[in-house]
Amino acid sequence: MKPTGLKVVSLFDGIACGRLALERTGYTVSSYVAFEIDKYAKSISRYNYPDIKHLGDVMAADFSQFTDIDIVMGGSPCQKFSIAQCNEREIDKGGTGWELFMKFVEAVKVINPRYYLYENVASMHKNIRQYITEELGSEPIMINSALVSAQQRKRLYWSNIKDVIQPNDRGILLYDILENRHQSITLADKSQTILSTIYKENALSLVKRSKMGLFIAEEVGAALRTREDENGSFKRLEVRHDGKSNALTTVQTDSIICSPIRIGQYGKGGQGERIYSVKGKSVSMKSQGGGGGSLTGLYKINLPDGDYTIRKLTPIEAERCQTLPDNFTAFGIDDKGNTVKISNTQRYRTIGNGWNVDTISHILSHTKFGGDC
Repeated sequence: MKPTGLKVVSLFDGIACGRLALERTGYTVSSYVAFEIDKYAKSISRYNYPDIKHLGDVMAADFSQFTDIDIVMGGSPCQKFSIAQCNEREIDKGGTGWELFMKFVEAVKVINPRYYLYENVASMHKNIRQYITEELGSEPIMINSALVSAQQRKRLYWSNIKDVIQPNDRGILLYDILENRHQSITLADKSQTILSTIYKENALSLVKRSKMGLFIAEEVGAALRTREDENGSFKRLEVRHDGKSNALTTVQTDSIICSPIRIGQYGKGGQGERIYSVKGKSVSMKSQGGGGGSLTGLYKINLPDGDYTIRKLTPIEAERCQTLPDNFTAFGIDDKGNTVKISNTQRYRTIGNGWNVDTISHILSHTKFGGDC
């Protein structure tokens, strides 16, 4: 029997992905308190869940006011811990990222909930990972959301929820979640023409002629390989580089992950200028970045006439990569109570800052509240 009336405190709440995950797991929420400072994220969560109680900045929080809380959950901003930060990446205690994390620790200690769940990037420095483990008293589990969605997204989860295992691979590829598989959507406000002669170009010729080039390979195949890491052996799909025409398979076997398949680039090939196949996974949704594919990546979409277009994901496709409902981020309610339309820019950003809902729901499915709460 699923419990009803859970009391939840959510730190760094974003667009309330935690609330959605609880409901998707089958729980009813009677009280949901959120700490969040981003006005667009609060607006979106307020639209979808008008009963959420927003308390603002977590750094000013007084956690002693909360009693009988079932779960404290949150993922402090990952930017300071991510390997993508290069020179600004935190590798020791004391930085802004660590201070934010310690507010989560404070919340758990003061509130003493039945369960806690903390999330952050898998690419954090090993020192930070160890420090977090020591503070929370639990070992993290790394789950790649590619198992339950079309997005490559490796994250670490610390929790006192017992016996959490890897979710089964659903075999979802990016192609499966495209909003319109044959729709041409431009990369920017102005349309970019994909020349039919592009196959004659190479990087050197385009640089010499000062042209913005597109480097597109033919469809790529993949092979199923067995690999090992610190957690043991596993299988995954890997791109072939031998010119063979293997079709990309989606065999339903535990822990098969199809990685993003990079097939080309434009410009200098920066992170927002790389082009991927829709027969793989999307790259991880981001809240920051530049280039034509900023925040979502760029993808080659075949058209019915045999041509193709290169575009970024639509907001709805980005939502589907995070296993959010379509148009979950389309509208918000501002501080004055008015319904407002959320711009695509803010939709992408808040989606990238959010959780993959089905991954969180999978973890929460291992909770045992017992009876009605």
